[in-house]
Amino acid sequence: MNLTAHEQVLVLELTRALSSSLDLTEVLARAQGILTQLLPCDYAALCVSRPERPGDYEWMGLGAPGILFAHYPELATVDFVRATDPLSSKDLRRNLLYLRCREMGLPLEQVLVVLLDLRQNWHGGFTLYREHTLPFSEREQDLLEDLKPYLANTVRNCRMFEHEATRGDLLDALFHHQGAECVVMDPPEHEKLRTPGATELLRRWYPEEMKADDSRLPQELREHLTRLQTPGVNRVLGVDTWTRSRSKHDLKVTFVELPDQRGHHPWVLVLQECSRAIPMPEPWRQKLSRREAEVVQGVLRNWTNELIAEDLGLTLNTVKTHLRNIFPKLGIDSRTDLLYQAAWRQKPG
Repeated sequence: MNLTAHEQVLVLELTRALSSSLDLTEVLARAQGILTQLLPCDYAALCVSRPERPGDYEWMGLGAPGILFAHYPELATVDFVRATDPLSSKDLRRNLLYLRCREMGLPLEQVLVVLLDLRQNWHGGFTLYREHTLPFSEREQDLLEDLKPYLANTVRNCRMFEHEATRGDLLDALFHHQGAECVVMDPPEHEKLRTPGATELLRRWYPEEMKADDSRLPQELREHLTRLQTPGVNRVLGVDTWTRSRSKHDLKVTFVELPDQRGHHPWVLVLQECSRAIPMPEPWRQKLSRREAEVVQGVLRNWTNELIAEDLGLTLNTVKTHLRNIFPKLGIDSRTDLLYQAAWRQKPG
């Protein structure tokens, strides 16, 4: 959408606020004032949940009273915000969540929400609330929709790296990031650090360029980073992930804008080489739960347990527990046997 000059300034300030920290609560606090200038509202809230754990919601409010969230799990099934079709004014006033909010002194009249697709098994919602009857305009709806990629990327980045940020120096923690190689850049060209295996990984994928100079980032990755960090560029979902494919492997590069580090605003490139997945035999899928099937699919991609845990939003111990349950169900005794049996079942005849 076409923004006014004032809106362009606010959007730029907002994107800076959203990348100012890896603490999600801190980020939202910094973004609150800017958001309410762009989209006037009484308060706002971010909700992040996991489909496999209904009722388990993590709420973060931007000026929203905590009482709204404390009672949400018991009212989630009647949440009119999540309805496929908007409620009529008459039906809204009969809605249990609407009535409960008014009993708690929260006379919600207008709500504007976008759903955030964060990763394979995480989803979220960002909601604006008004206590007066002035509806959100179509322009405001369009503006919030345009902000959706920034909000989704912020939540994803915080979830991906917040545990690293608590371990002291962020860049040092990234150096030891599990399941991936990292290159940290101070745009446009200055490299701050590189994990030991990053150079060898880049040599395999960019042999000609790295043969000439293995100290520089390959050109297409440099160009992509330049586009991402250009002020005013509208991002779309997925644009900060670059994938290069070969017959048997993919190279996945995730670009993450980091908070200010001693006066600099670095970006980290997370490099992950993944084998193309062996298809899962259909009889296996019928024996497994949805979550167990997702874990098996990770093994069939030749991912480590750490990478599976990160992709599915699980703990490492949970992945190991799933595997212990999966093996007897499938009549196999190890990861190697799982890969062998899956590949063998693909053979014709």
